[in-house]
Amino acid sequence: MLHGRCYCGVTTLVADSAPETVTYCHCDDCRRLTRAPVAAFAAFAAGTVSIVPDPGLTLVAPGVMRRFCPACGSALTAKFDYLPEQVYVPVGIMDTASELVPVMHAHAENCLSWLRLDDELPRSQGSARQDLHAGHGT
Repeated sequence: MLHGRCYCGVTTLVADSAPETVTYCHCDDCRRLTRAPVAAFAAFAAGTVSIVPDPGLTLVAPGVMRRFCPACGSALTAKFDYLPEQVYVPVGIMDTASELVPVMHAHAENCLSWLRLDDELPRSQGSARQDLHAGHGT
């Protein structure tokens, strides 16, 4: 089991299994959501992540549903219509974040020009949905 929590600690998260994949995301939405120059997310099989208290899903864009802590607003999960079998959790809220190592970059074309991540990971132009859907890299 993997555990996580929001910034204020009111909302906790438990994943019953290891993530199917972990990825960096360089898209504008994820940067805004995480308030960081690059985001990292763990993709878990749908139904393996529980949140207490469950704040329910919020539609934030067509095809994108997210959960946020009702007390502090921390992003907790994301569900995408094009990846219905997975739920995405920001790596930074997980207690074992150091063990959730990204295996690829999504939306690499949007990487900030000054950001230097010198790794050999695959870089997908666009959403990388085929690789994410298949759980590649784990």
